[in-house]
Amino acid sequence: MFETIWFLLWGVLWAVYFVLDGFDLGIGTLMPFLAKNEFEKRAMYNAGGPFWDGNEVWLISAGGVTFAAFPQAYATMFSGLYSALMLLLFALILRGVSFEFRSKVDNDSWRSVWDACQVAGSFLPALLLGVAFANLFHGLPINEAHVNTGGLFDLLNPYGLLGGVLFVAMFCMHGALWLSIRATGELKKRAMTTAARLWPAVLVLVLAFLAYSFVNTQLFGNYLKNPHLFLILAAAVAGLVLSRIYLAQGQVWKAWGGSAVFIACVALFGVVGLFPAILISTLNPAFSLTIHNAASSQLTLKIMLGVALVFVPLVIGYQVWSLKTFSQPIEAESDLEY
Repeated sequence: MFETIWFLLWGVLWAVYFVLDGFDLGIGTLMPFLAKNEFEKRAMYNAGGPFWDGNEVWLISAGGVTFAAFPQAYATMFSGLYSALMLLLFALILRGVSFEFRSKVDNDSWRSVWDACQVAGSFLPALLLGVAFANLFHGLPINEAHVNTGGLFDLLNPYGLLGGVLFVAMFCMHGALWLSIRATGELKKRAMTTAARLWPAVLVLVLAFLAYSFVNTQLFGNYLKNPHLFLILAAAVAGLVLSRIYLAQGQVWKAWGGSAVFIACVALFGVVGLFPAILISTLNPAFSLTIHNAASSQLTLKIMLGVALVFVPLVIGYQVWSLKTFSQPIEAESDLEY
């Protein structure tokens, strides 16, 4: 029982991370295309600046849960995906430093360097996360010793790349919607227009990803056995459709909420499709790591659950407070911190 609870909690943590850090990554990726002057660049930094470090808590939590609840899966996953993980971490470090260092020197060349770090540190994590999770859904060449025999370039297969492009598009649309909440004037208009233009691209990509998943993975197995699980996909569709409807009506908060539901349900779709596997072996299904052969002891899982029941609600409360407190529109230089 505890294995199942922690597997679902693991999926929820990743879904929340994608929703929250997704808009930060999307804003950073879009900056060269939307910001036309220094004020607008700073406005885009400030649209995500108060949240990015808090959002990273969910990434750390998801990784920590993998390590503590499913240590064998953690060992196989992060040793086999070491190169991709290091690229992800270095990109996130560059992005974090760019928030703090950009305004330290009043020099255009200095700011341009950190702007490039912000863009690269936003685009690469979105792409890498999509590639990594698509490969988890498809499976990895894990041998009988639970060692991933593949390398970084093995991840760059058509399905993995499709997942990467999907994540970039989702996060960019999500970020454009959040920017529509915080920006004003022409920047707000461009953000709303960008979100509207990205919507059909996201629709096409997610349909292609689902079709590819149906043909080339086992993700739909649990859904065909338990049709009520298709409610997850139904919620994803509803979130995506509602985001476009609310955007057309100018209700950007609701549009962002619809996008959040869409991203969360897309992530949960893959996680539920994996169950009970965590890492699927493409060499032999018997070599796969599941919640049964990769989990910690029952006592460990039980103690961890007690800790999670205390601290996860606290983190959620902090996130809600920060989103509510720092979501006012950016109208003047005095509203800028970064």
